[in-house]
Amino acid sequence: MNILVINCGSSSIKFKMFRMPENILIASGLIEKIGSKDAIINYTTDKSFQRTETIIDHKQGLSIIANLLVNPEYGVVKNLGEIQGVGHRVVHGGEEFTGSMIIDQKVKDKIKEFIPLAPLHNPANFEGICAAEKYFPESVQVACFDTAFHTTIEDVEYLYALPFNFYEKYKIRRYGFHGISHRYVARRFAEIMGRHKYDVNLITCHLGNGCSITAIRNGKSIDTSMGFTPLEGLVMGTRSGNVDPGIILYLMESLGMNSPTVNKILNKDSGLLGISGVSNDFRSIVESASKGNKMASLAIDIFCYRVRKYIGAYLAILERVDGIVFTAGIGENQSIVREKSLKGLEKFGIIIDIEKNKSARGKEQEVSTTDSKIKIFVIPTNEELAIAVDTYGFAKESGKL
Repeated sequence: MNILVINCGSSSIKFKMFRMPENILIASGLIEKIGSKDAIINYTTDKSFQRTETIIDHKQGLSIIANLLVNPEYGVVKNLGEIQGVGHRVVHGGEEFTGSMIIDQKVKDKIKEFIPLAPLHNPANFEGICAAEKYFPESVQVACFDTAFHTTIEDVEYLYALPFNFYEKYKIRRYGFHGISHRYVARRFAEIMGRHKYDVNLITCHLGNGCSITAIRNGKSIDTSMGFTPLEGLVMGTRSGNVDPGIILYLMESLGMNSPTVNKILNKDSGLLGISGVSNDFRSIVESASKGNKMASLAIDIFCYRVRKYIGAYLAILERVDGIVFTAGIGENQSIVREKSLKGLEKFGIIIDIEKNKSARGKEQEVSTTDSKIKIFVIPTNEELAIAVDTYGFAKESGKL
């Protein structure tokens, strides 16, 4: 069975095609700068190419993807009817969706309803779904929600100490994000350890340009660092993470900044970029720090301090922890972050093997010592495969085999 996975960003479309249930990747690609005359198309099968052309919207982008997949030279199927399922990453599913869903009109209406909660993501997700329904009409369309994994969080964790009617009327609460990634690495850890997926207690650290940490008890999310929006929690590439809300009032009332300006500061100008003054790319910051840039070094230290702080908090609420998992671009590739983030936690049975840690880069590997009570792993995330697995399940149930 062929399953296409689509991830529509505000100006991009990532896509991968898998042969299931073998989990074999047979095609992948990325369209960037949608809405411009110089949009970039990258496409890879056993061959690969890149080209530039005008792409006005996601609908046109999906049309190009459909044509590539059946192209006589580059295609992987003879016709689009051979694609039995299309899985879509959807950032926000609110409280409604506790798992992946076959897309019907009710599901689409809810995704539109949640646009105010994810204005940068859900509109593109919705547009991608509508386009896919047009170009892949015979395929089962499945929505996989980034928030779904965190719907097991209880009210004591998800409620903010605001007037309760704010939750009742406006649904202001902690939702959490990166759920597809946290679920994937948690399941993979259980497989590695020969445990049932609901028989593990973990702290999973998704550290990329966007960062979040999740506490997992018995295979289910019980707390996570991101909140009502993906702005809360850890220091990120350009996002501030946790700040005193009074700072926002000060910026607006005392310094006269308006809402769009403050929004830009918190989401685009802060985080690693804001502290270091160098970049939001961790590789550039590490390089600059190695050359003596004190602000770059400070940015690394603040980043790792915040990670360590969350790990400590989640150790307290989980009580028993089987493992700590690092994933995503920084988590998988930056040994300095793993080392600094776990420094001083030896008394809790968390002991990192320095040499193993240095050699672990973008590959699945245990990096704890043999006497570490809590296992430490690097597990590369694979959100697209997780979506493909869910979509395959629905397609199989619907008789698409």
